[in-house]
Amino acid sequence: MDLAVSTLLSPPVLFFLLGLAGALARVSIRISDNFSKSVALYLLIAIGLKGGVAIANEGIGNIAMAALAGIFLSAAMPLWAYFLLRRLTRFERREAGALAAHYGSISIVTFIAASALLTDTAIAFAAGMVAVAALMEAPAIATGLALAGRGGEKPAEVSEILKVVVWNESIYLILGALVIGWLVGQSGAEVVAPFFFDPLQGVLCLFLLDMGLKTGDGLLRDRRVLSPGALAFGCLMPLCGASFGLGAATMIGLGLGDTVLMMTLAASASYIAVPAAMRIAMPDVNPALYVALPLGLTFPFNLLVGIPLYIVVAQHFL
Repeated sequence: MDLAVSTLLSPPVLFFLLGLAGALARVSIRISDNFSKSVALYLLIAIGLKGGVAIANEGIGNIAMAALAGIFLSAAMPLWAYFLLRRLTRFERREAGALAAHYGSISIVTFIAASALLTDTAIAFAAGMVAVAALMEAPAIATGLALAGRGGEKPAEVSEILKVVVWNESIYLILGALVIGWLVGQSGAEVVAPFFFDPLQGVLCLFLLDMGLKTGDGLLRDRRVLSPGALAFGCLMPLCGASFGLGAATMIGLGLGDTVLMMTLAASASYIAVPAAMRIAMPDVNPALYVALPLGLTFPFNLLVGIPLYIVVAQHFL
């Protein structure tokens, strides 16, 4: 209970709630798309750099098995998500396939929030887990496309889809920053630490304020997210994903902090990389559907309830 309260009262979460309440109350708060994009890019670079420096200090061997487990989870979890969607909702096959892909991929912001809470509670974890997060972005897209099958419109070229999956800006930046952090090491990172490391929590607050505004707007625009079946799926799937993550982490012998991050990654849902791929691969599916549920329900669920719950559960099993 203390952990849940401390999470709810943390500045990033409070700024998210501030934005969400403002949007639902229709308060006129607007953050420009350019500023929002800049903050997102900053977070990707900062977390990638931190992970790269950690790998330079600790070595990559301690996360190799976690990376393999993450790739497997990313490819497999859309199958379970699709199964649940077809039974709990009235979404059509292509809608369910597109949405299922989001629940195999990950939310890097949820990962950052979990990392921050672990740091605040003095639970150690391998900062190189950010590489696992980056590797879990893409496999789910392939599974989602296979589940959705072909629609009535002309399918996108495979090269177009691969370009979006492999060269998606979030994947490219976080992996590129990770390599830079690994190459420059601790001494090189100290030069940019005042800009990329020290203000990270404050920038995260700004980003989550924007996410709260977008979440509220999405809930107001797309009421299908509020159907009983969709609501049940949006809360049930993160718990299923966290269970799969816990099982994988236990099998490969991860420590407490890394287990929590594996659970968090498996429980989260993409609202950046996968939507970009789906807009090209399945233009006939309404994007509002597969953005509103991951961002409007699963993201706040993980932020407010999931992460502290995953820590408690991991402590019980380890």
